[in-house]
Parts: sequence; structure tokens; C-alpha cells
Amino acid sequence: MISLRKLAVVASVSLSAIATASPAAANTAGETTATKDGPELGSFGFDEKGMDRATAPGDNFYQFANGEWLKKTEIPADKSNYGMFTKLDDLSKARVKGLLEAAAKDPKSKMGVAYATYLDEAAIEKKGITPIQPILKQVRAVKTHKQFEALLPKLAPKGIGALFGGFVGQDDKNPDAYIFQIFQGGTGLPDRDMYLVDNPKFEEIRTAYKSYLAKMLTHAGEKNAEARANAIFETEKKIAEMQWTREESSDATKVYNKLTLVELDALAPQIGMSALLKKISPKIGNVLVAQPSAVAATARIFAETDIGVFKDQVMVGALANYSGALPKAIDNTVFAFYGTTLGGTPQQQARWKRGIGFVEGALTDEIGKAYAAKYFPPETKAAANELVRNVVAAMGRRIEGLDWMQSETKVKAKQKLANFTTKIGYPDQWHDYAKLKIVRGDAFGNAVRANEFGFADNISKLGQPIRRWEWGMLPQTINAYANFSMNEIVFPAAILQPPFFDPKADPAINYGGIGAVIGHEISHHFDDQGSKYDQNGRLSDWWTEADVAAFKKSSETLVKQYDAYEIFPGANVKGEFTLGENIGDLAGLTVAYEAYKASLGGKEAPVLDGFTGDQRFFLGWAQVWRRNYREANLRNRLITDPHSPSEQRVWVVRNLDKWYEAFQPKDGQKLYLAPGARVRIW
Repeated sequence: MISLRKLAVVASVSLSAIATASPAAANTAGETTATKDGPELGSFGFDEKGMDRATAPGDNFYQFANGEWLKKTEIPADKSNYGMFTKLDDLSKARVKGLLEAAAKDPKSKMGVAYATYLDEAAIEKKGITPIQPILKQVRAVKTHKQFEALLPKLAPKGIGALFGGFVGQDDKNPDAYIFQIFQGGTGLPDRDMYLVDNPKFEEIRTAYKSYLAKMLTHAGEKNAEARANAIFETEKKIAEMQWTREESSDATKVYNKLTLVELDALAPQIGMSALLKKISPKIGNVLVAQPSAVAATARIFAETDIGVFKDQVMVGALANYSGALPKAIDNTVFAFYGTTLGGTPQQQARWKRGIGFVEGALTDEIGKAYAAKYFPPETKAAANELVRNVVAAMGRRIEGLDWMQSETKVKAKQKLANFTTKIGYPDQWHDYAKLKIVRGDAFGNAVRANEFGFADNISKLGQPIRRWEWGMLPQTINAYANFSMNEIVFPAAILQPPFFDPKADPAINYGGIGAVIGHEISHHFDDQGSKYDQNGRLSDWWTEADVAAFKKSSETLVKQYDAYEIFPGANVKGEFTLGENIGDLAGLTVAYEAYKASLGGKEAPVLDGFTGDQRFFLGWAQVWRRNYREANLRNRLITDPHSPSEQRVWVVRNLDKWYEAFQPKDGQKLYLAPGARVRIW
């Protein structure tokens, strides 16, 4: 039943492709190939050579700022997209590689042993699928639905699930307590639309998916694979029909459904849910069910379907989950579908790159601690802290000046802002991996034990104090996030680098880059979902009806603005789905601009290379979103990623009066909006 996941990050700034990125632009020592006394990029922190000055800013500001870079930059063969996030991730991975290669020389280093063992492909090939056979044998032995239910709590710690997903996280209405949470599952494609929407692209995906399922069953040694693959697909399609949309599942109020175990059993009577959960942990009491109707429907479909279908689904899932520790034939099959068909990536990453991903997942803080110690100097942290303080202060001023927010709400909003926890660089406390056993030469066993360790660690939170020291990202991650229940904003060390942040760059570039990222994360706490959490991180109604109505009116205009962006014929940005992130971009840029102007202390910024301070600010914003996509990856993102594509993220400038003053776009140009049509929220 349970496919455990770590506590999900509530809102992040990136395009979430970083996990599959790989080093290309950095050397093996983990440093850039050249250094300079001034800013890393250009003369003031911006790469002017990457501009397309032939394009008018008012027609396409993204192209104006980035056109030459976009034209000349190829996507590496092992990537589905490439941009500033992935460029920095290249550097992070190169640095981590150096740390792991050094650690591999120490027989007592768990991360070194784990890395070296993962790289030993010959040993993995020699063992074949023998290591996973005990798991497959358990699945094959199942004869009835009840036996299948009994098996699920045994497989869950190994990261193998079916039907539903679950994890221990904070109770949104009681953020000082942990609670077990259940969410819809039971499908192998990334989104329900891929099963249900009738168009040629999705039909290609469905055909490829059924072929993938058949190949995986064949790898498991099963016969009649094609017919069994079709049965899996048809069952998953039935489940998909009952699943909630991503828009529905993004609504914090709708997904908060607290049930007793008695109520949970009544919701899904076809499965002994309470008995199953008690086997996972006797401490599980009340639960949160994100999509109750979908969970109920999935239980009903389970009871009505031949148990062989779910056995086959679990065997495929088991092989896929452990493909990195199994023979290349299996690993290549998984990549061919999820990497190439869905992501458009032609080439599998080099083994060492995937090895880094494995170690980062298994021994997260061990490698993160080593990275932070070597690559995040105190002066960078101090400079970033100062910039954060300035942006937070600017947000306070923006709140005070809002004409649509009621005075009593402003008091509460500023209190929420005052209660923020800001985390910069790396955690103050690290996880202890003493109980995790890593064995040289046992790649599969290491993967299983790492999953079991993570599962046990997550479940152990029940009944314990909230881990306010815990992070949802690694120090070497190129990203940032806002956690509503913790009332915190978090900025890992690795994003505090050019083009986002360079202490040697012009302040306008830094405020347009990392400043807007900081403002983005702050604003998430006041966006369409974050605004539902009060100053203590509790899901509650603290806005007046007038506040909600005014905010909704502006939000609806922003939804329509993004709905109109057609990326491919018939494939548009989903304004409702991406609303929170679009608000974050709009607010983040607005607040960062105010912070930038305040930092000048009333003085006028100098003109540099012909650009005013305001122009440099907006160019700094545009530069961080440089990114080229493969078509399959971008199509996938339109239905699975709550962030708009990079180009449309840059276009948010069309709502800011100061951008119009800086670049003088003319009425009739593509990005021009009449003053009354510009969305102003913060």
C-alpha cells in the first residue's frame, strides 16, 4: 500500500529538473576552468554576449536578454534541458565527485564505500537479478487479495509500493505534531492526463508505456508479458479516471482530510487499512487522506480486479526502483521510457553521475556536510544573510502599503513575516547514519538498506518533537524552497553562486537574481496556498473575506494571462496549476526591486555599459532563467510542473510598471499591457 516519500517541499523556485542533471561545464577537480578578479559573468555580473539586441524588449524580453545564449547553447546528450540551474548543478556534481573519490580511498567511509560499490558495474552484472529474486518470490507467492495486503507492509520499507503512497509529515492544522499522511497512487505514468486525454502525443506515450511494462515483466522472467502489460495499463487507466487533478491536489484546504482509523476503514472497506497501517507502526492513529474519493475508488478497483495484475505491477515497480543496482538491460529499459520517451533525453548519464545521486539519497547529510565545509565560505553566508534581511524588510513595507489588504490582516501578515525562520547554506544539525549498514560489493543490498533506513527514520517521527533543524534539500542543490508549516524559507549553499549571487557583481544583478528568488520564497507564504497558513504555520482562515476576494480577483487575471501562453499547438501553460509559482515570480520581483532601491540609500545607481541600474536589475532576473528544453521534456512539464516554462517566467515583467519605465516598450508590442491590465498583487 505505502510508497513512502520524504516530506514534500511546499514550494520551490526551480524547474525541478536538477536531479537528472550532470556535469559538463566543470572540470573533474570541481572548479570552474578560469577565475577573474571581477564578477564571474561580464563586466558587472551579466553576460552581455548572450543577448539578442535585435529583438525589442517589448516584443520578447526573454529573447532580448538571452537570445544569443539560447541559439548557441546545445543541450548535452544526457540532459532533458539545460540552463543556469543545470550549469550550476554540473559544478556541484563535479565537486561532489571529487569528495566521493577521495572518500572512496578510505575503507571506513560509508559514502566512499557506497560510491565505489555503485560504480562496480561488473559485479552488478555478474549477480544478474539474483539479488532481487527473494522479493519477486514473495510477490509470486501471493494468491489472494488478503495475502497481497499482508505483503505491502513488508515491501514498503524497501521503497516498493502499490495502490497508495504515504509518509509522516507535519499536521497542517497542528504543526507541532507529526501525522501519517496518505495520498493517491497506483499509476506508473506521471499524470492522469496521459491515460485519459485523446491526442497523438499521449497516444505515443501510452503505446511506449505498454511496451515498457512488457519488457520489464520479461526481465522479471515472466511469460505472456504483452497481455499482462495491457492488463496493468487498463487497470491503471481506471484508477487514473478517479484520481484528482493536479490543480485539485494543490489546494491545501481540499487535501486536508483528517480521519480516524475507523473512518479510514469505512472509506476503503475493501482493504484492511487500519490493520495494514498498524503493521507499519503501532503509533499511527489519526491519518490525513489527501484525496479521499480517489483512495476509496482505488480500493474498490483493487477488490474488483484479478490480483495477478497488482502482482505484476509490483514486480515492475520493484525492478524499476532498484534498476541502478541491477543489470544494464533493466536499467536501460527504465531509462529508455522515463528518460527518453517522457523526457526526450537521448543518452543515459555516466555511471559516476548516477552514483552521486545514489549516495546523495542514501547518505544525504554525510555528503552534504562535506560539501558545505569545503565550498561555502562564511563571507558568502554573511552577504546572503544581509540580502535576505533587506528583502524581508521590503516585503514588510509592501504589506503595509497594500490598498486591498485590511488593516487587521496586515497586522497578522507582518507578525507572520516576523516569525520567519531563514535557513542559509546548510543545516545546523545533521542526520546520524551510524545504524545504516553499507557493504562493499553489495550494491543492491546497500540500496535496500538505505531505503529501509530512510523509511524507519521517517516513521520514527511519530510522537516526537518537530525536527525544525531538518532540511528538505542538500547544500549542493541548486534550488530554494518555502515550507508553510515550518514558516521558513531555505536557500542551499549552491544556489548562492553566479548568476544568482556574486559578491563581486553589481548589486542590481544580485537583487534581480537571488533577491527575486528570496522574494519568491517569502511571497509563497502569502500566495494562493501559503496565505492559508498563519504566523505559526497552522492551516487556518486568517484573511478577511474582503482580502480573499481582492486577492482572488487579481489571481484570476494572472491565471488568464498565463492560460493564453501557447507553447505548442494546442498545448498551453496551465494558469491555475502554475498560479502559486507565477504569483511567487511576480511578488518576488516586485519585492526584490524595492529592496534594491532601498539598498542604494537614496542615491542613483551608475550607468554601466550603457545600462541603468533598473535595466540591470531586470536583466539579472532574465539571465537566471536561461534554459533550452527538449520538446518531450517541455511537453511533460506543462502537465506535471507547477512552474511555468522559463520564457514565460521572465515575461512576468510585463506586469511591473518599473520595467516599462526601464525599457520603454510600446503599445502594440507583444509583451505590452495597458496599465489597467497589469496584475498588481504585492
